[in-house]
Amino acid sequence: MFYTYIIFSKTLDKYYTGSCENIENRLNDHLNSRSAYTKVAKDWIMVYFESFDSRSLAVQREMEIKKKKNRKYIEFLISKESSE
Repeated sequence: MFYTYIIFSKTLDKYYTGSCENIENRLNDHLNSRSAYTKVAKDWIMVYFESFDSRSLAVQREMEIKKKKNRKYIEFLISKESSE
């Protein structure tokens, strides 16, 4: 399985969207400064993810979310997931 995910840092009040094959390892990478963008904070939490059968589908979905450049859209996805 491959994943598109969104993590959140309360310290920065920012979301980060990415894709990966192992979601637990990837969150650990973010928490341990192994990602250039997210190394400025140590409080990233997983707030949303979707699973896919292929890496290309996960990356495609990541790009769809990033192209929106819209915090409200990300918060809609998160709230939609938590209400299901």
